[in-house]
Amino acid sequence: MATRTDAGLLRLIWLASPALPVGGFSYSEGLEAAVEAALVHDETSAGDWVLAQLQLVLAQSDLAVVAQAVDAFRAGDTARVEALDQWVRRTRETRESRLQSEQMGRSLGDWSRSLGDTAERVDRTYPVAFAAVAAGIDAPVHDVVLAFAFGWAENMVQAAVKAVPLGQGAGQRVLQRLAAAIPAAASHAIALPDEERQAFAPMLAILSARHETQYSRLFRS
Repeated sequence: MATRTDAGLLRLIWLASPALPVGGFSYSEGLEAAVEAALVHDETSAGDWVLAQLQLVLAQSDLAVVAQAVDAFRAGDTARVEALDQWVRRTRETRESRLQSEQMGRSLGDWSRSLGDTAERVDRTYPVAFAAVAAGIDAPVHDVVLAFAFGWAENMVQAAVKAVPLGQGAGQRVLQRLAAAIPAAASHAIALPDEERQAFAPMLAILSARHETQYSRLFRS
């Protein structure tokens, strides 16, 4: 699909909304552990951290998976969908990150089924589950990837507001930085061939592992 309808735009906005009941608000994806380690402590460091996560992690992995899975769903290529889903599971380096992707994917599948979509299974990882829903929307892949990335950005900013903590104004400035960087990240992800897709983020994995036994936590990751 190369064009986007008004209805398609609204469905993408809906699908990417942090208000969607998939539990995204309960995860910080290592940010809370970075605050505990004093790597993130103010607006600038929070913005730098999340921007680096977008460019070095998300654009190299989940955004590419979303783009490729949308194409696979639209082509009816179930083997490709399964391969992408298994890749996501294999590249989650900690228990927390794997459970997050599985729980959010399952919840998104449940949400979709509650609206009458019974065609798709409900145990996909989150990027693939997102692609499964988005594949039926009248919108190009680039718009789908933008929506996924912005929904992620909003959740991460709200995590920073609570964990650092930041004021709402500071949070909006961090979101402004992310919004400016998302189009390039999306374009990079869409053009990424399979052999260059990767999820190598050792510091993030270390922080995620530390977070699993962190004494005091607001978030599940």
